[in-house]
Amino acid sequence: MRYQKASEILPVELVKLIQDYIDGEYVYIPRKQENKKNWGEASRTREELRLRNMEIFVRYSRGMSTRELAEQYFLSEKSIQRIVLQEKKMRRGENMGGKSE
Repeated sequence: MRYQKASEILPVELVKLIQDYIDGEYVYIPRKQENKKNWGEASRTREELRLRNMEIFVRYSRGMSTRELAEQYFLSEKSIQRIVLQEKKMRRGENMGGKSE
């Protein structure tokens, strides 16, 4: 998100009307509902975390401890446990015909 000068993109009358409500301050104008993006959609963060979590689960399944994984991924052991449980549930759902729990 970047700032734009209202005087450069809005009609003069509208700028004057807005100044009646808020003069010289910053105003955030939210996106229209139909233009909103889901979290991580624009930056691919969601996909990167998904791949990381799958990798953690595979390493855990191959015998790596939650402590080792926590140190390697700079997460708490509780976070590793949550990720492993989440991946187990998701895989269990895939094995039951694509229905997740």
